[in-house]
Amino acid sequence: MPDTLLFAIEVTLNGLMAGVLYALVALGFVLIFKASGIFNYAQGVLALFAAMTLVGIQNGQIPFAHLINAVFGTNLHKFGWTVPAVLAIALTALVMVGLAIIVERYILKHLVNQEPIILFMATIGLAYFLEGLGDVMWGADIKKLDVGIPQGMSGAIDEFTYNLFGYGFFIDQLDIVATVVAVMLVVSLTLFSQYSKQGRALRAVADDHQAALSVGISLRFIWVLTWSIAGFVALVAGIMWGSKSGVQFSLSLIALKALPVLMLGGFTSIPGAIVGGLIIGVGEKLFEFFIGPMIGGATENWFAYVLALVFLVFRPQGLFGEKIIERV
Repeated sequence: MPDTLLFAIEVTLNGLMAGVLYALVALGFVLIFKASGIFNYAQGVLALFAAMTLVGIQNGQIPFAHLINAVFGTNLHKFGWTVPAVLAIALTALVMVGLAIIVERYILKHLVNQEPIILFMATIGLAYFLEGLGDVMWGADIKKLDVGIPQGMSGAIDEFTYNLFGYGFFIDQLDIVATVVAVMLVVSLTLFSQYSKQGRALRAVADDHQAALSVGISLRFIWVLTWSIAGFVALVAGIMWGSKSGVQFSLSLIALKALPVLMLGGFTSIPGAIVGGLIIGVGEKLFEFFIGPMIGGATENWFAYVLALVFLVFRPQGLFGEKIIERV
């Protein structure tokens, strides 16, 4: 088999792995949009906040230690112990549920039936608040996240592809784990949305807040549930991205790459988030591989947005989104 074709296959596989990571972030956006009809600008920051909280708990850091030291002149940093990864993840998940309750009680409860732009602006404010809160709680330095997920080239895949093609593919073990986790998440969330009582209530709330309230659906409960699930998805995405590149401010910027994913898959479709992520991941890698050298490279920075623009022109609802028809 020609070397170019082998390289293209390897690039495609790595693109699929990258697309899964994009899709993990996009899932959080879809969940919030289905429940409230708004784009949650804070989803990327939720992933950053969850990853920072996980690292802080795992390392036994004292929350707000920097602030306490500055105010009282103390020298507090850590409790002196570390927390096992599984327990730290469970505690962080509880923190995200608590955050969902706070967001509903002090923000969303007061914005029922407001215009979508009002809710969108509220999520922008929430994003900047959480970003600052995370820095004050845990510090703004780059943190290493290690929860035991294997990283580096998969020896099994390298050996298998070498025996098959005479060329070993480089596939990161972390990307394989992310793929498995994403598949489990999307299957679980799809089943939850389609077949559970809470999932049907979530769709009803998305269609009409007042109508849902009139049939006895608790809007406040649905919002807490949705933001809790979105927080858990953000935690998973934060773990994967944080393990890959460290926990730092740029982690929140992955939300920007989720935008093209949503435009391709549709803002209301959970499977669409996965498919859109895979298309973006594979597309940007192959475009960089084949076309990048001809035009100077660095095409991964803009390819996704150009592809999303094309979709907006010809199919604005995305591949799996619902076409909205308004009659006047």
